[in-house]
Amino acid sequence: MIRKAKVTDVKEIHSLLLNYSEKGLLLGRSLSDLYDQIRDFYVFIDEKKNAMAGICGLHICWDKIAEIRSLAIKDEYKGQGMGIDLVNSCMNEAREFSNEQLFVLTYVPAFFEKLGFRHVDKKVLPHKVWADCINCIKFPNCDEEAMMIDL
Repeated sequence: MIRKAKVTDVKEIHSLLLNYSEKGLLLGRSLSDLYDQIRDFYVFIDEKKNAMAGICGLHICWDKIAEIRSLAIKDEYKGQGMGIDLVNSCMNEAREFSNEQLFVLTYVPAFFEKLGFRHVDKKVLPHKVWADCINCIKFPNCDEEAMMIDL
C-alpha cells in the first residue's frame, strides 16, 4: 500500500536514505530537512509485515516543473515493482498540481528510462541548480544524471 508519509515515518525514512547515501546511491538528507519536507514523501508499506518497504519524494520546484527525489527501496523488496509504483504516485500528484514536466537527478538512469524519462543537460534545470545544488558537497562536479519527462 502506498500512502503519504507521516511525521512518525521520518526517522525510518532517514535511516533508509542514510543506507543509500553510504552506498553512494543518493545524497543523504538531514532529519531537519525531512521534517521540513515530510509532505513531499510517499511511503510504500508492506501490509503483511506492517513495515516500510520504500519511499519517494515529489518536490515542486518552480512554475510547472517538479522533481522526483529520494527514491529508495529496502533491499529485500527490490525487483517487486515498488519503485515504479512510488514514482507513478509522484507523477500523478505532479499532474494534480498542474506540473508539465518532472525531472530527476539519478545514479540509476536505466530505471527512469523504462518509465519514459529522457536524458537532459543539467543546464535546463537552472532553478534546481541555484536552489539546491549550489549547497551540495559535489557542486560543481555533480556525477548524477539529469532526466526529464513531459507530463
